[in-house]
Amino acid sequence: LRKGPNKLGLGGFLQPFADAIKLFTKEQTFPYMSNYLPYYLAPVISLSVSLLVWVALPWGFTFINSDLMVLFFLCCISMGVYTLMAAGWSSNSKYSLLGALRAVAQTISYEVSLALILLSFILLISSFNLFNMVNYQSYIWFL
Repeated sequence: LRKGPNKLGLGGFLQPFADAIKLFTKEQTFPYMSNYLPYYLAPVISLSVSLLVWVALPWGFTFINSDLMVLFFLCCISMGVYTLMAAGWSSNSKYSLLGALRAVAQTISYEVSLALILLSFILLISSFNLFNMVNYQSYIWFL
């Protein structure tokens, strides 16, 4: 039974962990006609790639400081398209495949506009480094 959002722990801090434990202890369903390995690996790879994006973001400390961090950021985001396609294809259902194709088309269209927005910042700063973008905004931020 799920408690309220602010009941478990101090201010509800432990509620996401309780929800994760509940999710992982549930019975797993398996579509009989699906490809087993890609069907279960696609969400894991998608989560891994999504967490890899956070390495590129400039925090107070540096994980990776490269002059091509904007390209790394865009490449990591666009890798999620392949996991969407693998998840839809590996289920061996035509409706899942159609849904995955629709999601891929939407994701690619959003990535084009995101790349154009980032390109305007790159042209303004003349650098692909995300740390230079942060330092450039120390006096006036991008409006």
